[in-house]
Amino acid sequence: MKARELELSDIVDFSDGNLSLQGRRVVLHSMDAFALLRHELIDSVGLAEARRILTRYGYFWGQADAAAMKRIFEWESLTEWIKAGPRMHSLQGATKVVTKAFSIDEAAGTLSMAVTWRDSVDAQQHLLEFGKADKPVCWMLAGYASGYASFCLGKEVYFLEDKCKAKGDRVCSAIGKDKDSWGDEISEHLPYFRADDIRGKVQILTKELKEKSRTFARQQERSARLRRAGSCASIEVRSESFRRVLDLATRVAGYDSSVLITGESGVGKEVLGRCIHNLSHRSDGPFVGVNCVALPETLLESELFGHKRGAFTGAIEDRIGLFEKAQKGTIFLDEIGDISLTMQMKLLRVLQEREIMRVGESETRKVDIRVITTTNRNLKKAVSDGSFREDLFYRLGVIEIEVPPLRERREDILALTRYFVKQVSEQFNLPKLHLDASCLDPLLSYSWPGNVRELENAIERAAVLCEDACIRSKDLPPSVLNATELNNWCQDQTLEEVEQHHIQAVLKATSNNRTKAAQILGISPTTLWRKLKND
Repeated sequence: MKARELELSDIVDFSDGNLSLQGRRVVLHSMDAFALLRHELIDSVGLAEARRILTRYGYFWGQADAAAMKRIFEWESLTEWIKAGPRMHSLQGATKVVTKAFSIDEAAGTLSMAVTWRDSVDAQQHLLEFGKADKPVCWMLAGYASGYASFCLGKEVYFLEDKCKAKGDRVCSAIGKDKDSWGDEISEHLPYFRADDIRGKVQILTKELKEKSRTFARQQERSARLRRAGSCASIEVRSESFRRVLDLATRVAGYDSSVLITGESGVGKEVLGRCIHNLSHRSDGPFVGVNCVALPETLLESELFGHKRGAFTGAIEDRIGLFEKAQKGTIFLDEIGDISLTMQMKLLRVLQEREIMRVGESETRKVDIRVITTTNRNLKKAVSDGSFREDLFYRLGVIEIEVPPLRERREDILALTRYFVKQVSEQFNLPKLHLDASCLDPLLSYSWPGNVRELENAIERAAVLCEDACIRSKDLPPSVLNATELNNWCQDQTLEEVEQHHIQAVLKATSNNRTKAAQILGISPTTLWRKLKND
């Protein structure tokens, strides 16, 4: 850091009611008021004692600023740290300091400076209250320069004013030297500078400020994390992995970058997408979602981009697509990994040009949207095997957020369960609905392959089947109750084998009713069909 690079806005927090110089409170005060104070001091205690008080005031001010500069910045050299003193004095409005000469010998501990003080606040105050003086009166300025340089050098440095505008000189100017270099010349002026261990007091204050700054920074970061997590979830979040997900979602929400949310089915990818939208500057705009895998390619193109009347059989009128409906808002494309290569190319063009073309038209239409996509597939693998375009992958995944499965954040299971119990009690008008303690072990030991969606469905099922508004373990789905047995069985099985075994167990429990099985598993019938096909 160089002294000339120092700017007041970089170091002072201009908050209403509390101006702060990196933890040290500062105030603005009127020069007129200080001129009256100077007058009162001289009238009350005499010229010599008033000079001593104001010089010591400036000396302490300089020492405190030197300590602050050392605490806040890494200086290129001792010279730059010392030169930051005149720069600080100028930035604070006390005077316009011009350094005329500067020399330092760090090894010998000697310093020599010559400065001019233009528009000195001391000189103006004195002229305002007393008129022309017969001796230099820039006592605070001399005290400040002396205190600052002394703190930096670690030795006594004193500035003596040789010219002063208050006594008729064109400008105020001063010479600063270490005590040894002054020799006997400084002796008569020393009583005006001496105070009871000012440097020691400043060092104690600096140490306290550093500790307070660290404590404040920790509190600010903790508050920010809690605010971010709370703004993204109405459910208590206990797992560190999901806290990180919410923190990342909160930080990216303020920007229009495309977001790709990955994770297994049922982990809450759409909920996270809505969270990002609600925290963004587009929150007043629409959030338009579409499940890409639920529609055949021909219908998906029309659904996304719209069509012109007569574009195909059944197109009896013009229709706008979801991209246009999402204008000024967010479009949410679920299961993006399952669209065809042809559709991928059309989507890539929309992302690059920010314009769409309705089916059956030749004109383009501009769209102002944010794109959030999700997938439960490994898109990097899909890119490598040629089933997903690499350029589209990088367009969609400017920010990628991976949502961990529920089995990897078991700390959240009970909080989610209690949230769903409350939700179902309101939905079904069961104000006394509650969870029996017998449910806790099965809920926590189950692997939840269908993730949060499966848990939500399990609680709804249990609420419907329970007696006396009390959900007991016997009301939970058989797959959950058999979790202990399943866990013992799967010790030597791959994740894919465990998943298939669980799917078959649920199908057996539902008499091979795929729709009901998919509901219990917390996945769509299409996803269930694909998992069975891959078996």
